[in-house]
Amino acid sequence: MRYLIAGAGGMLGHDLLTELADRDTTALSRAQLDVTDLDAVRNASAGHNAIINAAAYTRVDDAESNEAQAHAVNATGAANLATAAAENRATLVQLSTDYVFDGHATAPYPEDTPPHPVSAYGRTKAEGERLAQQNNPGRTHIVRTAWLYGRHGPNFATTMLRLATEQQTVAVVTDQLGQPTWTRDLARQIVALLDSGAPAGIWHATNSGQASWYEFARAVFRAAGIDPDRVTRTDSSQFTRPAPRPSYSVLGHDAWATVGLTPMRHWREALAAAAGEGLLENE
Repeated sequence: MRYLIAGAGGMLGHDLLTELADRDTTALSRAQLDVTDLDAVRNASAGHNAIINAAAYTRVDDAESNEAQAHAVNATGAANLATAAAENRATLVQLSTDYVFDGHATAPYPEDTPPHPVSAYGRTKAEGERLAQQNNPGRTHIVRTAWLYGRHGPNFATTMLRLATEQQTVAVVTDQLGQPTWTRDLARQIVALLDSGAPAGIWHATNSGQASWYEFARAVFRAAGIDPDRVTRTDSSQFTRPAPRPSYSVLGHDAWATVGLTPMRHWREALAAAAGEGLLENE
């Protein structure tokens, strides 16, 4: 097997490269591979059996006024990688997001829930899912994830720790629920999926359980040895942003059992492991 990671410069890309360190892997950052350029994608993909698309336009608020740019990366880029995968008869892993849903659910979203995005970012990611499956039928895995944190990029956990050094209290919303997900666990799950030989499908790859941003922030403080009572409660009405945020982003994990794989561990267990590896130190 030869693996190609597109978007290898991000948090997930770094951890994917770690998990694939003992395998024949090509890791290309955004500067090294423009996924919107089909010829470049074809050249980079040649000879690879598995392509993992971790490249994305993730500036959720900016996408509201720059949807064409977000579409180029999140939808056209996915289509290009799927086209190249089909030409190589390769498996494609297309990373996607909870933002393909409207956030109005009250129970975890099953994998077969029809997308219903309410933001520009969500629309472009949903279109990326569609085009990836259309252009590489039968060999594409859609892997939806959410609330990522890790060592190699800006994220909520490290932002909370930075704010703890700048102010006595930090106000965090209690009315948005999701699943904090460590990119190291996500990378392992993606590799396990590829190793399993599972048929093409849609997979929800988030750490298990659920939390509000407030609960997650308190857990981060506690894991870093900071008084969690310095995190105070607020709600979304106190923040005005261009893009709407899903109030409920909990994803169901039933599909894993169909291929004999275990869903990812509870988010609190993952956070403890991340802290044990020094993720929350010296921030």
